[in-house]
Amino acid sequence: MQDKYAIQMIGITKAFPGIIANDNIMLNVKENEIHALLGENGAGKSTLMSILFGAYSPDAGEIRIHGNAVRIKDPNVATSLGIGMVHQHFKLVHNYTVTQNIVLGREPRRGKGLFAPLKLDDARQKAKDLSDRYGLFIDPDAKIEDITVGQQQRVEILKTLYSDSDIIILDEPTAVLTPQEIDELMQIIRRLKQEGKTIILITHKLKEIKAVADRCSVLRRGKLIDTVDVAGVSENQLASLMVGRPVSFEIEKADKKSGAVMLSIKGLNVKDSTGVLRVKDLDLEVRSGEIMGVAGVDGNGQSNMLDAICGLCKVQSGTIELDGCDITSMPIKERIQKGLGFIPEDRQRYGLVNEFTIAENVILKDYDKSRYSKPLGVLNMDAAKAQADELIKQFDVRSAQGSATKAGSLSGGNQQKVIVAREISLSPKVLVVAQPTRGLDVGAIEYIRHRIVAERDKGRAVLLVSFELDEIMNLCDRIATISKGSIVSVDDAKSVTAHEIGLRMAGSKEASDEEK
Repeated sequence: MQDKYAIQMIGITKAFPGIIANDNIMLNVKENEIHALLGENGAGKSTLMSILFGAYSPDAGEIRIHGNAVRIKDPNVATSLGIGMVHQHFKLVHNYTVTQNIVLGREPRRGKGLFAPLKLDDARQKAKDLSDRYGLFIDPDAKIEDITVGQQQRVEILKTLYSDSDIIILDEPTAVLTPQEIDELMQIIRRLKQEGKTIILITHKLKEIKAVADRCSVLRRGKLIDTVDVAGVSENQLASLMVGRPVSFEIEKADKKSGAVMLSIKGLNVKDSTGVLRVKDLDLEVRSGEIMGVAGVDGNGQSNMLDAICGLCKVQSGTIELDGCDITSMPIKERIQKGLGFIPEDRQRYGLVNEFTIAENVILKDYDKSRYSKPLGVLNMDAAKAQADELIKQFDVRSAQGSATKAGSLSGGNQQKVIVAREISLSPKVLVVAQPTRGLDVGAIEYIRHRIVAERDKGRAVLLVSFELDEIMNLCDRIATISKGSIVSVDDAKSVTAHEIGLRMAGSKEASDEEK
């Protein structure tokens, strides 16, 4: 029996200035399958799917939907063909309700004309029915600003279902989700397939591909490398196809040679923006030459602790010392000068200025140094470009126009490499790292982990916060477990198991009983 294809992309080519994003790609997606699209950051996955969704026009090639040749000139045409896309960065209006976001741009009205009152009752009921049917559990009257990131993603899925899409593209859907939300999303994807939907899953997370995908197409530097049956390949084989070489999932590192305390936190109390106490009497020390990991379920005060260390929020009480200097109330600029480096969890919000070039982003923290600053406050951009070019080469940042590339046009992995390159180039005494590999491919993960270990081996003190317990266990020398805003234990990484850490993260009584 001949396979029926929901999607056929034949000879698709797309070039941007200085780079061929898609090079004569042939992609066939069967009807009612979960088809993974795997590749490194910048491999061309999102570009290919943006062409399918009408955001870009191909320079060459043909698209067929259910066997019929189509020209998808914009997303409205894609929607009319039954194609929906959930973007990595959500397209939601935060002060609107779920229902208002779902009907945005196609609002049902009581009568004709732009000023006719909205008729949302039917839309609200349809949204509720779809939510119940697919197990999304979304309140149609909730405001976007009041729901979690995982729930916001479900709203995006609900938007595609509301439009009667039978082909759904999910672009890096787990990049900003917690482990529990990822498990729930995998169940939703399986349910969508059971209901007859065709799913394209853009990802570089091998475990997720093995968990839900039927087939997987691998892209590397704009070319289609292979399409494989997922059941017949291992994670290591997929990783090798993706990066073109064997990939190690384990980080080898020498025994730590820790020295003096470089970061000391005592009795720290921090409230969030709503006035709720999130960090409670927290004590923690990080020494030179070690990686101190902080393990915990999201929402237990990690982000508030990091904000306090880096000067992004006010401390209610307690002290923070960097190399013996009290920085508790010190301005951010002075903390940087004292030797604090920060790789933030949200690279879009705190790590980069998207409209700035790589060269401009590289000197964000030391633009006022004599190397980059000319008389009368004029920047020496030649020096900035020279520094950026060196870091681009050293950290393998892939960009279309070198140091002149705007940060916002880079893939997520290359954005992260720019931030890591900038922070490490400043040679900080203490490097604070939050979710360093979230949303990255295995090649970029391997590289960034090695760079973090290299900083530790230089004698830097590294504080690493990650929701990936495997990453904490693999990278860190000591592990501090945080629960309900306080550090509940500090363990040598070699003497504690992931199970024990997991119990402490959850605040389990069993963890306490095991230690008696």
